[in-house]
Amino acid sequence: MSIEIHTLSNGFRVVTEHLPGLASAALGVWIDVGARHERADQNGIAHFLEHMAFKGTSTRSARQIAESIEDVGGYLNAYTSRETTAYYARVLGPDVPLAIDIISDILRDSTLAEHEIAVERHVILQEIGQSHDTPDDVIFDWLQEAAFPDQPMGRPILGPAERVRSFSRNDLAGFINGNYLPGRMILAAAGDIDHAEVLKLAEERFGDMSPVDVPRAEPARYGGAERREVKGLEQAHFAMAFEAPERLSPDFYNAQILATALGGGMSSRLFQEAREERGLCYSIFAQANAWIDSGMMTIYAGTGGEDLPGLIELTATEIARAAQDLSEVEVARARAQMKAGLLMGLESTSVRAERLAKMVSIRGYVPDLEETIARIDATSVEGARALAARLCRTRPALALYGPVGSAPGQDAIAARLAA
Repeated sequence: MSIEIHTLSNGFRVVTEHLPGLASAALGVWIDVGARHERADQNGIAHFLEHMAFKGTSTRSARQIAESIEDVGGYLNAYTSRETTAYYARVLGPDVPLAIDIISDILRDSTLAEHEIAVERHVILQEIGQSHDTPDDVIFDWLQEAAFPDQPMGRPILGPAERVRSFSRNDLAGFINGNYLPGRMILAAAGDIDHAEVLKLAEERFGDMSPVDVPRAEPARYGGAERREVKGLEQAHFAMAFEAPERLSPDFYNAQILATALGGGMSSRLFQEAREERGLCYSIFAQANAWIDSGMMTIYAGTGGEDLPGLIELTATEIARAAQDLSEVEVARARAQMKAGLLMGLESTSVRAERLAKMVSIRGYVPDLEETIARIDATSVEGARALAARLCRTRPALALYGPVGSAPGQDAIAARLAA
C-alpha cells in the first residue's frame, strides 16, 4: 500500500493512498465530533451544522457550491454519526485541489446566514417527521436511548424537534468554535492523488488553525432499559441490544463473527430458523456496532403482533444456543463474509478514503490488509461462544413499536437467555 500520514504542527492530520491506474479520487475531512459530543441543550446541532455547510460561504453561494463541484462532474456530500461528522467529495484526479478548496471553504468560512438557517431548519424538521413516520427508523433511536439512557450516547442524531426549532446562529457558531478543532480533523484522500500536493493544500487551508486541547466526550455507560409503544400498525417492530466490545477491544472481531453467524445473511441462524423454517417474520438481522469506549450488539425483526412473542423467544433461544454449540463451520463462513466484504468494499475509492480516516482516528495508523485479515482469522469458536455467553448474562435493552402489547419484557427475556 502507498499510504502516507502526516500531522501538521497544529495537530491536523493528513492521510492519503495513491492508487495507480485510477482516474478519480475520493477525499474529505472527517471530524471526530458527533452527537455524543453535544450537551443536552445542543442535541441535534452537529447534524444541523452538516446541513448548513452547503448553504453558502463568504465567496460562494449555496448554488455556486453545488455548481462548482458538478461543473467538473464531481460529487459532494456529508454525514453525521454519533462520533463523526464527515464532509467528502469524489472528483477526477486533476480536480482534487478544487474539491479540497470547496471543503475547506464550507468548513472554515460558512456564513450561517439567518435566512438559510430558517430554510434548513424547516428541512430538518421534515426529516425528523419523516423518521418518526418510519417505524423501522425510529425504533433504532429508541433502542439507542434504551441502551444508553440519560447520556449523550443515547440521544438521537437528528435531535428532538423542539430543540432544532430553538437553535440560533450563535449556537451554531459556538459549536463550531468549540468542536471543529485541528486535533479532531483528518483530511483523507484515496485514488488518483499525490500526497505532496494534498499535504501542501492542507497546510494552506488548515495550517493556520490554532491548536487547542481536544475535550473528551462523556464516557458511554450501558444501561439496558426498555421502551415500548403500542400502536395499531400492521407490523410489530422489535429491536434488542446488548453491550458489546468497544472498537479496540481484543473481542471486536469476535463480536462481528457472532453477529454475522446469528443474523448476518440468509445462512444465519436467525434467518434460517425464524424466516425459512417457521415463517415468523419477513425481515430479521443482527449487527455489532462499536465506538471508542463501548459497543452494542443489535437484533431487529419486523413481524405480525401475534407472532411477536414466539419470535422473541426464538431469538433469545438462538443467542443462548450459540453460547453452547456455535460451530467451526459457522465461524469459518462468517470470517469469509467479513473478508469478502472488506476486500470488495476496498474496490471503491470512497470506502478507502473513509477507512483511512477511521483507522487514523481509532488506531493512529492504517493497518495493512494483511494485519486486518490476520485479526479476522484470529477469531475462534471459543471466543465467539464466550461472547454469546456474556450476552446471556447482560440485561438486554428493548425497543418495541406497533401491536406489541403481548411481547415479553426484559425480565422474561433475561430468564430465557439465562436458561
